[in-house]
Amino acid sequence: MSTTVPPAPSPWAVSDPYAAALRAGRGPLFLRRGDGRLLPLEVERWCGRADAVDRAVLDRCEGAVLDVGCGPGRLVAELAARGRTVLGIDVSEAAVAHTVRLGGQALRRSVFDPLPGTGRWGTVLLMDGNVGIGGEPRALLDRAAALLAPGGLLVAETAPVDVDERAQVQLVDATGTRAAGRPFPWARLGTPALLGHAARAGWRAADQWTAGGRRFVALRSRSASSSAETPKSTAVISSQRTRKPSADSPAPNR
Repeated sequence: MSTTVPPAPSPWAVSDPYAAALRAGRGPLFLRRGDGRLLPLEVERWCGRADAVDRAVLDRCEGAVLDVGCGPGRLVAELAARGRTVLGIDVSEAAVAHTVRLGGQALRRSVFDPLPGTGRWGTVLLMDGNVGIGGEPRALLDRAAALLAPGGLLVAETAPVDVDERAQVQLVDATGTRAAGRPFPWARLGTPALLGHAARAGWRAADQWTAGGRRFVALRSRSASSSAETPKSTAVISSQRTRKPSADSPAPNR
């Protein structure tokens, strides 16, 4: 892509329904598919404190933690309160601001952008459906592997049903009439689907479990990997691009 072409506006901009829901601390909020089906987003849970299921997931984290798609920051805040090195990233300005207000460190970036600590993170989190970012699971898994230290841990929350699908989605409010930006690609993966994609990408399954009606998978990256930045994947879409933060943006103390 030519550097003279500015990135398209993010659907997670300040004035969109997502930002409004974060300010209110509640939904309803949905991802609307091209076929009209609405996928509900759990705004109230995301805006609350880390619950028992969340805390049990965080107990598994190793080393410095990168929370991809951190949302309003409940997991970043919980890890920070434990004295852990943690950074949240999100393309939503409202989400990043909310995380910082909770006392966490966060950057407004896509997972496919250059990030601090590439190749040295101990754990990457893909919670709350964020395994769907970009709509291409293999590209996201490859990017997570590049971010992690050799043998690092990826913890992903999968769909509560066995599914492996791609869709163009759009953020909409309760009425379905107020939408944010253009549709963007998203994926939904159940545990079997994620394990299949991961095996083909060279990951090793470490664990899988269900708690509180939610499903999770823990994966180990290859024992050797390059810490160099990889080229941006074709799965990097306009909804996952954002301006780079200033040089004084928060970064983990590494």
